[in-house]
This record gives sequence, C-alpha cells and structure tokens, in this order.
Amino acid sequence: MVRAEGVRKHFGRLEVLKGIDLTVERGQVCCLLGPSGSGKSTFLRCINHLERIDGGRLCVDGEPVGHRRHGDRLHELREREVAERRRDIGMVFQRFNLFPHMTALENITEAPVRVGGTSRADAREQGLVLLEEVGLRDRAHHYPAQLSGGQQQRVAIARALAMRPKVMLFDEPTSALDPELVGDVLDVMRRLAADGMTMVVVTHEIGFAREVGDTAVFMDEGVVVEAGDPSRVLVEPEQERTRAFLSKVL
Repeated sequence: MVRAEGVRKHFGRLEVLKGIDLTVERGQVCCLLGPSGSGKSTFLRCINHLERIDGGRLCVDGEPVGHRRHGDRLHELREREVAERRRDIGMVFQRFNLFPHMTALENITEAPVRVGGTSRADAREQGLVLLEEVGLRDRAHHYPAQLSGGQQQRVAIARALAMRPKVMLFDEPTSALDPELVGDVLDVMRRLAADGMTMVVVTHEIGFAREVGDTAVFMDEGVVVEAGDPSRVLVEPEQERTRAFLSKVL
C-alpha cells in the first residue's frame, strides 16, 4: 500500500529525510518511533503530499505521490489532482483540527458532501454510523468546545474515515491528550487495525506498537535505524541507538 525508496526531504540546508526505504503492505499497521526531530512526522506528511519530496520515490497503492505516469515518464500533478488523490489517504493530527463552528456530525459530513459529492442525507446517515463506531453517537450535535480532547480526537478519526480512505495516517494522535483520555483513542485505533485498515502511526505509545503493530520502525536523524517485527525491535533491538532510546521511554 505504501512504498518508499530513497525518499529525501530538506528544508533549506537542513536535510530532514536522508533516504527512507520503507514498505507497508495492505492491511498492515506500521508504527514509526523515534525522538523528536527524527523525521517521522515529515515522512507522514510526505505520504499525504502535504510536503513534497526532494528525492527518491514514494507510492501509495501503486500510484506515485504527487505525480502521474505517462509512458515511462512522471508528470507532476496539478493541485486539484493532488486533492483528489488525497481522498484515499486519511490523516489524523496531534491537535484534532476540527472546525470549531461545526458540530461533530457536521465536521464528519462536510468533506463527503463538498468533495465527495455525497448527498447530505447519505452523508448524515454515514456520519452517525461512524460516530457510533467511535462511541460518540450521543455527541453528534455537540461542538468541539463541548467535547473533551479524547472525544475530539475520536471525531477527527471518524472524519478521516468518512472519505473511505485506503490508508490511515496518525501523527502522534494521543500526544496532546490527558493520560486518562488516551485509552479511548487507542481502542478506536485497535478496532480499525482489527478490521484490516492499513495504518501508518507515528507514536510514543510503545505498548500499542508492540500489541497492534505489524512492523515497528525506529527513526533517528532522518534515517531508518532499525525496522522489523515489534516483538524483536521493541524487546531485543539490534542497534545500540534503538536500545538507548527505548531505555529512556520504557
């Protein structure tokens, strides 16, 4: 579903990604771990074409991100085409990013109606189903300010799912939450994984990565230091840098 080959990204003179090679198969959960500034979130934003890569190749479901093939050549997509491709990639941010003037249900139905061409009646019906799935049907008509952080994040997950994405990206979805609210969000993510959703998750939740992840990837200074089965990478890592990081977070 996601394939990165030698992906590079720089901001000015600062090279943030220094040749990332990574494959995420359909239905897998890939957990990206590492210290702040290691390039995890930047890589996630490249998958969704919120950032353009400066080198290498990056594909989602066989299609090059930000480009289309024409014969043997790649042509850069127009912004409208990028937006259309982005429908297939759901993204959940650290800070929820809900529209404050819309209810939970309105936040979920806006994109299917305006972007997807779904009727308001169908979008509303599907929105209520999604709210049920994240345990918030009784909060459908509440505004973000009336919801806890954990509830807002679950609405954000439902909003991303409303476009029926092929892959879900999570950028430290629990880092802005009070500790007692983390569990509800992780439970929703566990259910998505059990249902076969392809997920790439930037997280510091080592327990979640060990329990749910199919692959654990440790990044540092813009490179993949170590990757593999979480039961190995997170329990008996081969690299000293991985061991040093885990000794501080476990």
